[in-house]
Amino acid sequence: MLDSKSLGTVKKSIPERRLFYKEYMGRSIVTICGLFMIALTVSIGAFLIYKGTGTFTRYGHSVFEFLFSAEWSPMDSGTQSGGGVGAAIYIFGSLLTCGIALAIAAPFSLAAAIFITEISPKLGARLIQPAVEIFVGIPSVVYGWVGLTVLVPFIRDTFHAPMGGYSVLAASIVLAVMIFPTITTVAADSIRCVPVMYREAAYGLGSTRWQTIYRVTIPAAAPGIITGIVLGLSRAFGEALAVAMVIGKTRAFPAGLLYPTNNLTAAIAADMGNSADGGEHNLALWSMALLLFLISMLFIMVIHMVSKKQEGVCE
Repeated sequence: MLDSKSLGTVKKSIPERRLFYKEYMGRSIVTICGLFMIALTVSIGAFLIYKGTGTFTRYGHSVFEFLFSAEWSPMDSGTQSGGGVGAAIYIFGSLLTCGIALAIAAPFSLAAAIFITEISPKLGARLIQPAVEIFVGIPSVVYGWVGLTVLVPFIRDTFHAPMGGYSVLAASIVLAVMIFPTITTVAADSIRCVPVMYREAAYGLGSTRWQTIYRVTIPAAAPGIITGIVLGLSRAFGEALAVAMVIGKTRAFPAGLLYPTNNLTAAIAADMGNSADGGEHNLALWSMALLLFLISMLFIMVIHMVSKKQEGVCE
């Protein structure tokens, strides 16, 4: 027979056991999901390495030729080889458009983040930042369509572009608009993480608001701002559809910002479905995909290295 004290202990242990099982199950589910994501990433990387290195192992092309040659004439057959797989034009196009897009978007994003957090924090938190974050969810095809119907004719009529407005400038502006919300949101969150005591100390020393912003707040939030810039650049490198609609897709180095060219993502999206599986052309496109994957991994490493410098600042 159980006395009243023992019965009370049993009654208390039942909810505790249920809570333990729920916590154990939740932890197990989260662990399984995490391991699945790790396995998926490793599998994608291994598959891209297997397919992407076929250009060099199966068809005997060199990495130097792939990275620095402009001769792009791979054979579109599963058995023939001997064509050129130089992707320098596509690599240069990606670097050029993404670099210009970053140069356009970064100053505006930083200015918007400062306004949202330091100049008008109430208006920024209630209206401006939510409006900026909406742009993150807009599909790429919408950006590309607006660029195609509005931006390309504007460049053609205003600057008299030789190829009807399809140009590096159009692609760069479209990318700048696309990465603006990412950089702005991350930069604003990073600036908010700067402790209030930093600002109070600056004001106590006689600094004005602008002196406090660019001498104290921005340097303290610099790691987070750089993280936002790298995230925006990573998205710009991976964008295909919007860029393909306005860049012109010509296989040539651009003579200027008003001339068309091509980039890695647009070339892969345009040609992958029309190439013979396992052929020289197909594997060369997989090599481009592998290059983009390695660039993404590089960006992730940079983000982790920069983020370590801001550990403990946002509390």
